[in-house]
Amino acid sequence: MNIYDSLLAFTAAAALLTLTPGLDTALILRTASVESKSNAFKAAMGINVGCFIWGAMVAFGLGALIAVSELAYNILKYCGAAYLCWLGLIMLLRPGSGLTAVDAGGKEKKNWFVKGLLGNLLNPKMGVFYVSFLPQFIPQGQPLIAWTFGLVAIHVMLGMSWSTVLILATRPLARFLKRDAVSRWMDRCTGTLFLLFATKLALSKR
Repeated sequence: MNIYDSLLAFTAAAALLTLTPGLDTALILRTASVESKSNAFKAAMGINVGCFIWGAMVAFGLGALIAVSELAYNILKYCGAAYLCWLGLIMLLRPGSGLTAVDAGGKEKKNWFVKGLLGNLLNPKMGVFYVSFLPQFIPQGQPLIAWTFGLVAIHVMLGMSWSTVLILATRPLARFLKRDAVSRWMDRCTGTLFLLFATKLALSKR
């Protein structure tokens, strides 16, 4: 596979991966609908930075540990499941209140970037996927590190473009979606979805 074919094949595969609904899509849609456009973009940035961190671990060989070590995989898996479960329970038990933490002074701490980042990093499937997926599109004889980051950059650009489409698509409905009854309903639905993702992750195998 030459360089052109590798880039074309990876872009097509990454586009399909990006368009497949999952946890990231649910988080971005919920944040854009119930919170605000800026918070949704922060969450999307956190998710994409997580992709670069996974890419770095693959490039420098650390990602292989997640792929081959059952202990490392399970630790990350259960941490991720616990985090998703926590988010889901908050939305189910306090629908409409949002996922915003409050500090000791009573001020809101909107760590949407961190929420997106942790949601990505605590998913060991991302590590296994990158370890098994990225090397297939690196032409023989090409520098591993440069190509790994280049492919991740393509994935991130596709992801950010799709996130932008999702966020902007919700804005015409923002006034309706921010009504208390609708907001509570969306939180309950998203919380249930997060709990399902947590269960699926906890029961998953490498």
